[in-house]
Amino acid sequence: MGEGSQTVSRAMELLRLLACGQEQGVRLTDLVQMSGLNRPTVHRLLKTLIAEGVAEQDSVTRKYLIGHDIGLLGLARGKQTRIEKIAEPYLLELAEQTGDTVFLSIRNRQDSVCISRHTGHHPIQVLSIEVGIRRPLGIGVSGIALLSCLSIEESEKLISLNKTRLHALGDSEIRVRDRVEGARLHGYAYVERGLMQGTSAIAIPIQNNFETPTAAITITAMANRLNEKRLQEVLSLMQQQVLRLSNALI
Repeated sequence: MGEGSQTVSRAMELLRLLACGQEQGVRLTDLVQMSGLNRPTVHRLLKTLIAEGVAEQDSVTRKYLIGHDIGLLGLARGKQTRIEKIAEPYLLELAEQTGDTVFLSIRNRQDSVCISRHTGHHPIQVLSIEVGIRRPLGIGVSGIALLSCLSIEESEKLISLNKTRLHALGDSEIRVRDRVEGARLHGYAYVERGLMQGTSAIAIPIQNNFETPTAAITITAMANRLNEKRLQEVLSLMQQQVLRLSNALI
């Protein structure tokens, strides 16, 4: 890889890390740690990205964020992705059936990205994931579900590649491997204690004909709505919609 190509690759890596910070932004220290680049290189690249309008720095927190020009560039591809468009009626029906919030996430390189969210009719909705949020595979049930239907070799490779970022987020490869193994065994990923206190979450992968993950459907709810008694009912509804969606994607 030439010097110019390497610079572009590093800049794109920083943009993906900035995307993980959403509106809260990311500290320079964390960008250095997660990227593995030295501080001067990260700072230089950030200055260029800011000058181009694709990154910003909050004047108060001094954290770095995705710039507005990224959103403007995205308008050139304003249409829904194929899977988002096809999945929409199934996700809406699932939200109506369960009453809880349903999310659709896809794999993008080493990350899971939420591309769709639909709320149910229950008075309390758990909106733990924003559309567009990007997290390293292994963080959150959607990432675990996506890893669980990859080959062991590929899953291990991705977990290793995300090692630094997992540590920065307070997790470890060992815990992620254990969760992936459990998801492989059961066919779904479940956490009794979700990202928000008093909530639970469950995710199952959507696979194509080649047994590789196309996406993952996640439901988050108050913990008492995904307890042992109701979990199997919700899981059954999710499996039915995933089967229908998988057939629609063929």
